[in-house]
Amino acid sequence: MTTAQPISTPASEGAGDPADAGVIRSLPLSKALNLGLRAALAGSDRVLLMGEDIGRLGGVFRVTEGLQAEFGDRRVIDTPLAESGIVGTAIGLAMAGFRPVLEIQFDGFVFPAFDQITSQLAKITNRHEGAVRMPIVIRIPYGGHIGAVEHHQESPEAYFTHTPGLRVVSPSTPNDAYWMMQEAIASDDPVVFLEPKSRYWQKGEVDTRAPALPLHASRLVRRGTDVTLVGHGAMVHTLLQAAALAESEGTSCEVIDLRSLSPVDYGPVLDSVRRTGRMVYAQEAPGFTSLGSEVAATVMEKAFFALESPVLRVSGFDTPFPPAKLEGTYLPDADRILEAVDRALAY
Repeated sequence: MTTAQPISTPASEGAGDPADAGVIRSLPLSKALNLGLRAALAGSDRVLLMGEDIGRLGGVFRVTEGLQAEFGDRRVIDTPLAESGIVGTAIGLAMAGFRPVLEIQFDGFVFPAFDQITSQLAKITNRHEGAVRMPIVIRIPYGGHIGAVEHHQESPEAYFTHTPGLRVVSPSTPNDAYWMMQEAIASDDPVVFLEPKSRYWQKGEVDTRAPALPLHASRLVRRGTDVTLVGHGAMVHTLLQAAALAESEGTSCEVIDLRSLSPVDYGPVLDSVRRTGRMVYAQEAPGFTSLGSEVAATVMEKAFFALESPVLRVSGFDTPFPPAKLEGTYLPDADRILEAVDRALAY
């Protein structure tokens, strides 16, 4: 796999937007993604956006709003409702030297394209012994907390992290969203870019001067001494809520944002576990054979003698996603995380 750097934006492009001048702004995550896409489009005419309703409408969540008006309908392309066709077309475009960025409208809609992604996209570079690159980004809004139904609140990350040949990342903050999008587009490998849809409206500081971390680096979010809490995407916000509540009860929790789900940067995770001796992993996805399973197993292998208790996991239940009125029961919250923290401390 190659190391991705953001596509540089010419100084003449987008001069009217303060974000392109290198400043710190408070933005919602959706707007940060929009600006990251805009910077990539301005930086290279080989970058194309494709997806259902992403042009004139600006996408269901308005992440691509205004981009077709600025860059035209030959670069921001409204496609038919055919996910397999979208990915298959993008594979051909990548072979021709383009860098397509695809939007899958909702997480559960990705499965009609699953064969194209796992059987073709993930394997073409290896099949051609590195001679053919696949610089394709697949944007997938994922996760719960929006009051929707199945096919609209899935967490399918394990399918893709299990597939060799794919990079998989998920930002949890607007600043990460802005920079990770550009780094993903600059990658010569296919990237599944999971966007936590429940955090689209969360505001945060975006520093457009330089990325804080490489695309595949984990991030220490909060320091603590007693228990390490690890997660990704929207769950990072819930972990921080749990850590704040634990502090009020005299327990110090360290929080790690994984950011990259494949490959995983285990350095900060292992360093933290060796300090605290305990770890809880939280995710919205079902727990059986999940990313949390893999992280827990790896930490048990590599930091076994530092652990004072088993690595514990908090997850969605091993059922299809329930009706909207039950999502609060299905999805992990701060209370379920704190219960795991208490169990870890009880050993």
